[in-house]
Amino acid sequence: MRAARALALVGVLGFAAYALYAAAMVVLHPRYIYPFGQDRFDNPRYAQRAVGDVPVYVFDGDADAPVIVYFMGNLGALGGFTAMLDHHAEKGRSVVAMGYRGGGGLPGQSSEFSLKADARRVIAGLGDLLPNSFGPVIVQGYSLGTGLAMHAAAHSDRVDGVILAAPYAQMCDLMTVAGRVPACYLPGVQKWQTLKDVPQVRSPVLILHGDRDDLVPYAQGLKLAEALQAAGKTVDFVTVVGAGHVDLFGRPDYMQPLDTFIEAARD
Repeated sequence: MRAARALALVGVLGFAAYALYAAAMVVLHPRYIYPFGQDRFDNPRYAQRAVGDVPVYVFDGDADAPVIVYFMGNLGALGGFTAMLDHHAEKGRSVVAMGYRGGGGLPGQSSEFSLKADARRVIAGLGDLLPNSFGPVIVQGYSLGTGLAMHAAAHSDRVDGVILAAPYAQMCDLMTVAGRVPACYLPGVQKWQTLKDVPQVRSPVLILHGDRDDLVPYAQGLKLAEALQAAGKTVDFVTVVGAGHVDLFGRPDYMQPLDTFIEAARD
């Protein structure tokens, strides 16, 4: 009898400890999603503008050229993505890169809700941001930014193409594995469920994912591609062989499909 009571007490204490741990993870998880760097983006090639209070950095490309609306990863500081932005600028494309509140020396604090609202406003305000006429609108996201690119495409009929590099189907799946809590079901968790935007996306999608990605697993990109295909969407999936999470840029099997996809949107 005493042994049974002791075991029952251990079970109750264990459950209580786990509940406290789960509650702590709910409170603390934004720190892991948004570990933003604070280096300011002072590249003179890009003009700092705004859509309302949403900060953006703009390169005015050739008239009627594609415009790339860029959503970065959770480094949160655009300087870390200069090479990708410059690649587009050197092709004559216009670039509109959204700043993240609380990152890159910008004021404020980001959340899933605020970032997605900002992304929608940037797409809606493109006509005011770019003085020249522009061609097709391509939203491009990397890592965290892939959820924003998909969300923007799902909520605007002016998006002509979507490029996703190292995307997740559901970030809460990654949190579940890392934190050992059912993050997709816990209230108060910022879940970043890209799958929910799949039905509303109307434009073609290009997914590029390294098969050695140990931060956002390759299987997450495949899961998203399969969901798009099942929903009858146009999607191309490119495996960047041997690439991890941060070494995609500059690889021919990354750059060539990306450029081909953008140029095809002009036709």
